[in-house]
Amino acid sequence: MKKLRIIMTVLLALFLLTSCSSGAKDSASSGDASSDGKAYTFKLAHITPPSHMWHKAAEKFKEELSKRSDGRIELEIYPSSQLGSEADMMQQIESGSVDFGFITAAYTSSRSPSFAAWFAPYAFEDLEAAHKERQSEPAKKILATLDEQGITGLDYLFAGQRVMLFKDKDVQKPEDMKGLKLRVTPSPPMQDFYKSTGASTEGLPLPEVYSAVQTGVIDGMDMDLDAAITNKYYEVAKYGAVTNHMVWPAVAMVNKKTFEGMSEEDQKIVRESLEAAADYAVETRSGQEEEFKKELADNGMKIYDIDPELFKPYIEEFDKKYGPTDPLIQEFIDSVRK
Repeated sequence: MKKLRIIMTVLLALFLLTSCSSGAKDSASSGDASSDGKAYTFKLAHITPPSHMWHKAAEKFKEELSKRSDGRIELEIYPSSQLGSEADMMQQIESGSVDFGFITAAYTSSRSPSFAAWFAPYAFEDLEAAHKERQSEPAKKILATLDEQGITGLDYLFAGQRVMLFKDKDVQKPEDMKGLKLRVTPSPPMQDFYKSTGASTEGLPLPEVYSAVQTGVIDGMDMDLDAAITNKYYEVAKYGAVTNHMVWPAVAMVNKKTFEGMSEEDQKIVRESLEAAADYAVETRSGQEEEFKKELADNGMKIYDIDPELFKPYIEEFDKKYGPTDPLIQEFIDSVRK
């Protein structure tokens, strides 16, 4: 009997120990429903140099990811087209060899035409208005068109708006651009806007633009103030019309399989970290407008404005041409023109 009591006591102890262990597992499993506790090291690629606002936004994204995940989610950033052209980067994101990208809406529109909506001329009064529009239903629907390519569109980030730089002609109205040869990003909506004024367009790679202006191969360019300074275009282009005629969004995207493989809590961390980076970029860049204009003027460039009303016929021509090509573009134009 004594031996039997000892055996029963041992069995009871083993039962209690097993129950506690099982309870601990169940509790851990329940916690994993919101966060799996995994550590990640992701890769992000973009085309701009470290001095550009998009790279600074990428660094902010990295900082927020690490902070919000207690160091579990780390980010390696590859700026300045280190991993190839935007076509290369988007293929890498699609295949999963690169996780995240900040890809220009100009290039993205070649893969998903609805992104051309963002190049509706004079759609926004300022960057803050464009930043707000990114949360509209049309903007979100445009992001969702990437799903069929194995990519999840997450958000938009903005740098400066587009301005016009001219080598040696003081352009004061759209008609003054007739016959000029201008470097414009090879995106059909952007090029069509300039062609409607009578200018011709060249889609030169960015590294070739400085020498092309210097030697007279082109008469000017569509650019933003950030790049005008970082690439020292003020040395070869003497006139800068701060038209702010188009915004210049980057599309923040991620490999769809990678993103959907993360817990809901970690997906939330990614989205909130990106939103913080987008807010930072717009707040910082908006405050630099006058500083950049002064820096260009101090370096010898004549900086001036052109009345947006002079472009009204070209705005209407753009809307009539591009709205009917895609229901999402029409919905976007209707949203921003109301």
